[in-house]
Amino acid sequence: MALLGRRDEPTDAVEEYCHYLGAALEAEGISLEFEHVPWCELGWRKALAGMDRRVGHWKNDWVLIQYTALAWSRRGFPLRFLGLVRFLRKYGVRCGVVFHDAQPYYGSRLVDHVRRRLQIHTMREAVRLADLAVLTTPPEKAQWLPAGAQNVVFIPVGANLPSPETAWTKERSGQKRRPAVAVFSLSQGRVGAEEVKAIVDGMRYVAKRIGPVRLVVFGRNAESAEKLLRESLHGMDVELSLSGILAPEEVVRALGQSDVLLFARGPISTRRGSAIAGIACGLPVVAMEGWETAAPITEAGVVLTQPGEQFGPALMRVLGDPAYRERLAERSRMAQQSYFSWQAIAQQYSAALLGHGGARS
Repeated sequence: MALLGRRDEPTDAVEEYCHYLGAALEAEGISLEFEHVPWCELGWRKALAGMDRRVGHWKNDWVLIQYTALAWSRRGFPLRFLGLVRFLRKYGVRCGVVFHDAQPYYGSRLVDHVRRRLQIHTMREAVRLADLAVLTTPPEKAQWLPAGAQNVVFIPVGANLPSPETAWTKERSGQKRRPAVAVFSLSQGRVGAEEVKAIVDGMRYVAKRIGPVRLVVFGRNAESAEKLLRESLHGMDVELSLSGILAPEEVVRALGQSDVLLFARGPISTRRGSAIAGIACGLPVVAMEGWETAAPITEAGVVLTQPGEQFGPALMRVLGDPAYRERLAERSRMAQQSYFSWQAIAQQYSAALLGHGGARS
């Protein structure tokens, strides 16, 4: 059983993750059902009272609670989440917590400090209470983990895409087509504007050196950034192709027709699904290195830049050297097969569940 909190809008990547994971777990002999805890609509007391009539039937099952701070609190203060874990343990349910938010939120205001301390407390206590804690980044990157915790496993996220491997054989840009740089989703507000500036600076660098290029932007917040992108790219030999949120099949198609994915939403890591989408589709990925950046993401065809460094030189090297680009693409394909495919992820889940008390189909 996968328990989910408040839905994210306009798309819920965690719910999509559960659906792809569930389909892959079937091959391992494990069935995965889904249930939302309607605390946001009904309040916590009524939501738990509604579960009280069903949780007794889950005693022979694993319940995997999907954790992000905003899924269990409107403003990221998820203290009530611990009550849900205790509620399940009271009924003898084998309880796992999947930490999609592998780190507390940042910020310099007083409220940010308070929120961060509360999130760290919540995550630590959840690990202590749960039978299994699944981290989406390596444990050594989670400094908040309780010392000596033995119930922690690391399983990276996969791309929420159907058959991304089909993009491996699609035609890439050739001599008669502009080299294509894909950007899959942007942030909101001021952070999104900084990402647009970094993207534009990189495209300016490339266009000056190799001539006409194409920028393909789609996904979250792409449409809201269109005006700024077009204004910033004005006068450059850069063709902009922009879409909003696409169907998963169309994402595979767009990435399959691109030469490189530029990941501009902060440092790359094993929990960043929009970056892993490029790897899954067999693309080189240009991204910034950060303190969460570690294997196996570094085993893929990822070209890392340092914080504050422009993306342009890395993009130029990928687009200007076909042999180098193909070597990177091959590394991405191998990493997808070994670490980021849903089959590989499901196998890791199966081993973790069996190793911490068994799994029931």
